[in-house]
Amino acid sequence: MDDLDGGRAVAAKTTKGNGETANRLRAARRRLRFALLALLGAAPAARPADPATANAPGALETIVVAAPKLAVENRIDRKVYNVTADVQSTFGSLGDILNAIPSIDVDPDGIVSLRGDSNVLVLIDGKPSTQLSGSAAGDNLQSIAAADIERIEVMTTPPAQFKAEGAAGVINIITRKRRPQGVAGSLQASAGSHGRFNFGGNSSYASGPLTLALTAGFRHDYRDRLLQSDVRTPNGGAGSTVDSASVLREQIHRQVPALGLSSQYAWDENQSLRASVDWSERGGLRSYAQRNDGTAADGALESLAQRSSRGHDPEFSHDEKLGYTRDLGGRDGKIAVNLHRSTSEQLEHYDYADDGLLPPTGTALSSLTLLENQAETDVGVDYALPLRESHTLKLGYAFEQDASRYGNFGATIDPLTRLAAVEPTLTHDFAYRQQIDAAYASYQAGSGAWNALAGARAELTRTAADQLTEGTTSSGSYFGLFPSLHVDRSLSAVSTLSLGASRRISRPDPGNLDPYVDHEYTPNLRAGNAALQPQYTQSYELGYGYERDRSTLQVTGYYRRNRDSVTDLTQYLGNGLSLTTKVNLPRNDATGIEITASGNATAAVTCSLSSNLFHSQIDASALGTPGLRSTNGINAKFKLDYRATAADTAQLLLTRTDKRLTPQGYVSAIDVVSLGYKHRLRRDMTAVATVSDLFNGQRTERLESTPAFSGDYLRAVQGRVVYVGVVYTFGGTSKGKEAKLEYDPAD
Repeated sequence: MDDLDGGRAVAAKTTKGNGETANRLRAARRRLRFALLALLGAAPAARPADPATANAPGALETIVVAAPKLAVENRIDRKVYNVTADVQSTFGSLGDILNAIPSIDVDPDGIVSLRGDSNVLVLIDGKPSTQLSGSAAGDNLQSIAAADIERIEVMTTPPAQFKAEGAAGVINIITRKRRPQGVAGSLQASAGSHGRFNFGGNSSYASGPLTLALTAGFRHDYRDRLLQSDVRTPNGGAGSTVDSASVLREQIHRQVPALGLSSQYAWDENQSLRASVDWSERGGLRSYAQRNDGTAADGALESLAQRSSRGHDPEFSHDEKLGYTRDLGGRDGKIAVNLHRSTSEQLEHYDYADDGLLPPTGTALSSLTLLENQAETDVGVDYALPLRESHTLKLGYAFEQDASRYGNFGATIDPLTRLAAVEPTLTHDFAYRQQIDAAYASYQAGSGAWNALAGARAELTRTAADQLTEGTTSSGSYFGLFPSLHVDRSLSAVSTLSLGASRRISRPDPGNLDPYVDHEYTPNLRAGNAALQPQYTQSYELGYGYERDRSTLQVTGYYRRNRDSVTDLTQYLGNGLSLTTKVNLPRNDATGIEITASGNATAAVTCSLSSNLFHSQIDASALGTPGLRSTNGINAKFKLDYRATAADTAQLLLTRTDKRLTPQGYVSAIDVVSLGYKHRLRRDMTAVATVSDLFNGQRTERLESTPAFSGDYLRAVQGRVVYVGVVYTFGGTSKGKEAKLEYDPAD
């Protein structure tokens, strides 16, 4: 018995020693793994040891690998970019954030393009906004603060759940909605170059089923814009020309107060109600000085005139949303009902003084008032039905009604009496209404390595245009069927092959249907075209994706065929005046390869590179210009994030948009460099400094050459903007399980 007990003691001692040896070996392997990951640029973060157990016999060293979520998520029908960590998102505008996203480019006027095509449908939380349509869309894009944006969804072949508008695709801007329990929020303030500043904050309260959120802010922007044109025309003898030149320098001051209130209430895990109201105002002093001159063929100055302008352009925007979501449980599916209304009212007024210097004509005074109102109302019902594992059917109906009103009132002013007399050629009133009934169905199925999403959307469009000044009315209707298909095939655990195809439409902007001649920037006049037709686009793409650890690679080949795309056409009217109007281009094709790669160069450096190698071709022979023309180019972006310490992050962003063809010439390339730096002062406070467009590269030059004239047209913005500011966050407690209160019918 004693021998047996002694044997047990020896065995227990031996087992304990073997266990300690095994623990030491496991700890050594963990340290070796940590070192290897650090060398590969994927260093894990060590969890601090518990003081109570750190020195205990046999205690293991605990190491946790920190694997942050990738900045881009590839879904079957879209790419999702998380932008909350982007330095430019702190004080920058929506335009700054979009310009950092692969495939997306924003020009100096705020016009958004996707793979080189500006026919893009931009949504906010899945809904259109009148702020991002119409003539002021570009200015508004560069005035909307980026601080409350969570992610950007890019769909180049959108599924059937989304409106078929936007031939190039859909960009869906998702605002922040998830709120911590209790009271939480943040405050921010910054000062920028040329008197710019912004301040604001957000606060939320979440308790049980109720969540309330309030956002408010004030932004003061300044823009210095240069518009320059040079038109040369034949004048009789061989080789002789007449040169008409115009240089305009414009200063724009913008005050942008904004306020938003949202609420969500979940009765239980199966149903919720949400509502939101957003209001913003944009406007301020807008002035310019202009010089126009004409030169004869022998170089002699024939005419010289100066023009000055001063005025304001206030705009008021409202956006209201109401939504109800109910999970019917089990196999009965989920239903969502959404009601949305967006309105925008803009009233511009400018006073002009024209001085004729050669020949001397004295000073002429005039004024111009521009009215632009837009209202959009839409209601939608979406139903998602899970049929069996990995198989889902979605059905939906949507109705949209749009109303637009454009008014122009011009007057000449007597210099002595200051009395105004109506100028008929500058006075016009135009109204446009559009209704769209849409229904869609889609089916998503997965089997093994395959995943497919197929759908179709039918849209019936009815239009009515009223030339109120002339007392004429026209109406029409057209029907379209828009199928889409997406297929994914998993080649391995880290690689995927994908296919996408869709048919889309781009309806003419109502403002481009108004034939009124806009004299705001004389001598470069602009006018709409009541005969514009919708553009139809067929898109195909084939892609390969690789994703492992923190490295991603996406290669996509695409082909886009456009019919009746809308483009600019310029004609020379004489006496230094040119008129640019909108016309349909019979054919416009684009082919390209898009490559996006990201990963860690070292443990502290993260890089991403995207490029779009494209070949575009247009046939403008029906517009009186030489037939088939083509060009090749590269649009590219490079982003580098350097995390010097746990509290310091620096960012470099380079973007290039290559030249693109027009029926009469081409538009030059644009290169932009931006910098950012973020330093965490303490747990709840961060200092941020940003420089947008470091070298003032936002210059768009359009070169035109026709038998009747040749010309150069330049629009440039002094785009270098410096901001320095602080962000303070407060409150909030962690949740156990957050109620899912948002419903995206496209998910």
